[in-house]
Amino acid sequence: MSLEVEEIPVPLKRHDSLFGDAEKVSHSKHHGSQVSWVRTLSLAFQSIGIIYGDIGTSPLYVYSSTFPNGIKNNDDLLGVLSLILYSLIIIPMLKYVFIVLYANDNGDGGTFALYSLISRYAKIRMIPDQQAEDAAVSNYHIEAPNSQLRRAQWVKQKLESSKAAKIVLFTLTILGTSMVIGDGTLTPAISVLSAVSGIREKAPSLTQTQVVLISVAILFMLFSVQRFGTDKVGYTFAPVISVWFILIAGIGLYNLVIHDIGVLRAFNPMYIVQYFTRNGKDGWVSLGGVVLCVTGTEGMFADLGHFNIRAIQLSFNGILFPSVALCYIGQAAYLRKFPNDVADTFYKSIPAPMFWPTFIVAILAAIIASQAMLSGAFAILSKALSLGCMPRVRVIHTSHKYEGQVYIPEVNFMMGLASIVVTIAFKTTTNIGNAYGICVVTTFAITTHLMTVVMLLIWKKHVIFIMLFYVVFGSIELIYLSSILSKFIEGGYLPFCFALVIMSLMATWHYVQVKRYWYELDHIVPISEMTTLLEQSDVRRIPGVGLLYTELVQGIPPVFPRLIKKIPSVHSIFIFMSIKHLPISRVVPAERFIFRQVGPREHRMFRCVARYGYSDKLEEPKEFAVFLVDRLKMFIQEESAFAQIEPESDDCSEASEAQARPRRSTQTAVHSVEAVETRVSSHSGGIHFHVNQTVEEEKQLIDREVERGMVYLMGEANVTAKAKSSVLKKIVVNYVYTFLRKNLTEGHKALAIPKDQLLKVGITYEI
Repeated sequence: MSLEVEEIPVPLKRHDSLFGDAEKVSHSKHHGSQVSWVRTLSLAFQSIGIIYGDIGTSPLYVYSSTFPNGIKNNDDLLGVLSLILYSLIIIPMLKYVFIVLYANDNGDGGTFALYSLISRYAKIRMIPDQQAEDAAVSNYHIEAPNSQLRRAQWVKQKLESSKAAKIVLFTLTILGTSMVIGDGTLTPAISVLSAVSGIREKAPSLTQTQVVLISVAILFMLFSVQRFGTDKVGYTFAPVISVWFILIAGIGLYNLVIHDIGVLRAFNPMYIVQYFTRNGKDGWVSLGGVVLCVTGTEGMFADLGHFNIRAIQLSFNGILFPSVALCYIGQAAYLRKFPNDVADTFYKSIPAPMFWPTFIVAILAAIIASQAMLSGAFAILSKALSLGCMPRVRVIHTSHKYEGQVYIPEVNFMMGLASIVVTIAFKTTTNIGNAYGICVVTTFAITTHLMTVVMLLIWKKHVIFIMLFYVVFGSIELIYLSSILSKFIEGGYLPFCFALVIMSLMATWHYVQVKRYWYELDHIVPISEMTTLLEQSDVRRIPGVGLLYTELVQGIPPVFPRLIKKIPSVHSIFIFMSIKHLPISRVVPAERFIFRQVGPREHRMFRCVARYGYSDKLEEPKEFAVFLVDRLKMFIQEESAFAQIEPESDDCSEASEAQARPRRSTQTAVHSVEAVETRVSSHSGGIHFHVNQTVEEEKQLIDREVERGMVYLMGEANVTAKAKSSVLKKIVVNYVYTFLRKNLTEGHKALAIPKDQLLKVGITYEI
């Protein structure tokens, strides 16, 4: 049949079919946007139990860590209290709650979210898999350049043209991630061991070995419950931490009224100046204790994917800050009268009737404190995995209702094991406590540098505002970092070594992956060679659909001719399949696939790129296969329609086709479905549409081949260093990388590929 419509004066022109479905999803709600107040309050309540345990339990040890040798001058208490209050106001409140949280990547936070945000606006990733269509995805949000954005364009050009700048940004990112993981490993050991050690004051018969064994048992339980998910853990922990905040606020207010209300003078920052004037170098060294009041701050940003900005702002400003500030003020008031109790300020400042309830809640709160860094570590590592900085491991999404809540079994096991080993090896928290803030302050500094790039490149703020941000926060963090590093020999090396090992493993994996990608790119198979292979007499086309997984998003991978030589047969429908993670948090399903025709049409060979965000969950195999086939048939409809409009090119190679016209995806607007099922011809001044029977036949062929079976093919690449490579490169590639590849989850398991439908093809790359 045919359908007549009025002639349109504007010529029919081709456009990227991403546009069609982008219209349908452009108003989709991102995590944390347009959320109801009921949901926001619920998230705010959960956040109390997840991200504030660490910073909320700092009053247990801040004054004792700041004055390890006792209080020399009573006015020093006003100076230290002023330092504590303004540290809480400047770093967690001003920097993170009111500035950094807004640099989220569609609802996700952390150093990798900042890196992915920057990489969308400048090509800083070292794997060259960027495609023009990526910018058309709904969540990309890139502004077109104009004359007012010259500074941002200059920064963009410098970043893209400088290999050193790319390496520096990547190094900062994995260093920040490593510090968060190191902190997440040490925080449980420190908090649990310190809490259990306090029992000895009321039960002196307990030996230190028994305390360690109790701590190990609690740590085992803590890491075991992680598999139940942040949602369930948050609702379990939140009531305990809420009671904790009520108790410390009440005790602080009591001490303030009873002992010395005059400590409120500490809100005058002049007491900070007087403190440093009196104490000189000793005052500078004491900053290593003061900074413990803000440990756990980075968790607010790293855990943003679990909650949203408004929920964190409500819980921080309405609950955490008032409670913790009152506690510190009350302790200072108590110490003004009893300065000799500084070694155990918290417990000795508790009114006698409240001691046991507070003691029990304090133990529970100290255990819960580790949850902040654990959930942050899971969130930030899930981003690292998708950006190719770690081997593929299984990421479990623990909530069907709320996105961003993840659990990584392998990482949970390794972090739990490390925490237990540290607890058994050190037995006390003295040496570990000397370096408790190193990971945190280093992460602060890294976030400041990445945020400066975001302001220059993306936010395009006035240069004065950017300089104020960098100078104010950067200088404060530098002062704190210099003080903490003075205790490096006394135990600060431990978190640093943790971070160094993790960073080295991440850098090794990424380095080899980049080299491997470039090797495959340099050895792509020309279309002419592929055609010759298929036309050989001993190569048969067998029934079914074959999916050859490859990292490449363009060209034919070198593993394909090896597959033909080993098994001289190709499936009737053959797809070169690439799983690609974009530097955004999520890709809507309608924009998931990009298809291309590879070689002559009669070969029925295609390239497909499946695009995911770093917070997206991979579909189950059956669901993925149905979605893939559906989009393939839609692509064939488009190709048939546009083939009638555009003249066919004599050169059918993928490279020449890419230059001739933009690549297309299978997303299509609803109102254009009839158009893609027909071909266009001119008749009697109008446009007539005739059903293309060939398209229907091809769709039926695809359905028949799918019923005959789908086979997944993967290249099992053994990467080795060239014989002339340096000793260091041989160690990195031949031993470290190989160890990681063989001992962590295999690719087909991470992609949930059915084992009985998998065929692996071995190949060796020398890089």
